[in-house]
Amino acid sequence: MKNLPIGIQTLSKIIEGDFVYVDKTEIAYNLIQKAGYYFLSRPRRFGKSLFLDTLKDIFEGKKELFKGLYIYDKWDWEVKYPVLKISLGSGVLKNIEKLNKRLNSTLEDAACSLSAFF
Repeated sequence: MKNLPIGIQTLSKIIEGDFVYVDKTEIAYNLIQKAGYYFLSRPRRFGKSLFLDTLKDIFEGKKELFKGLYIYDKWDWEVKYPVLKISLGSGVLKNIEKLNKRLNSTLEDAACSLSAFF
């Protein structure tokens, strides 16, 4: 019997660790196909980070993680998209200087790492 992925927020750790995973890739695929703005509202500890990590892995083309899942044969894994992840945790929203520093640092890092895409 597979273990539950308590506290695990990345798809790669769940798949590689052979934990229980409820396939939400059909939802992700439909969300991607219907472009727009989305607000992900769920209670705390209810899978928001895991879902966003799953989206990141889809856009980064990590096909091997999705074997046996809905999206595996529907997505063009050869095309990779740059992903910019901005974390506003750790109390940065309580202090404007911390927020500015975090945003600047994140954007500088992204500019360096994303230069490979352009």
